[in-house]
Amino acid sequence: MPRPALLVAEPEPLQALSVRKLVLETGKFNVLTAHSSREALDLFHMFPNISGAVLVMDTQLSCEGIAKAIRETTRKIPIIALEQRIGGKCEFADHHVSSHDPQALLDLARELFGDPRNIDAAECGR
Repeated sequence: MPRPALLVAEPEPLQALSVRKLVLETGKFNVLTAHSSREALDLFHMFPNISGAVLVMDTQLSCEGIAKAIRETTRKIPIIALEQRIGGKCEFADHHVSSHDPQALLDLARELFGDPRNIDAAECGR
């Protein structure tokens, strides 16, 4: 069984690597990263078997637009909106998490998609 793959849409990080990507990959999730709304939708259509979408609410990305386009295509995948400030909501998201709490994101991903570490452990036991 393959590990869950998550689409993460976020602005281009100032650092070389995204903290969200590192946290999710360290948790053994596969991550596809987009740095614009257009790129996020292109990746979504190129990889129709993604397990879920993580959208950072930011002025550089349209969380509403991405989430709405995903919802118009499928209702099967959970959409997680990462909020950078109090009061911001992405109407079409299923879950909302503070973008400043990477552990909460990882915990929610494990709750929604299972713990990929268990997949790796099960395959080693074969």
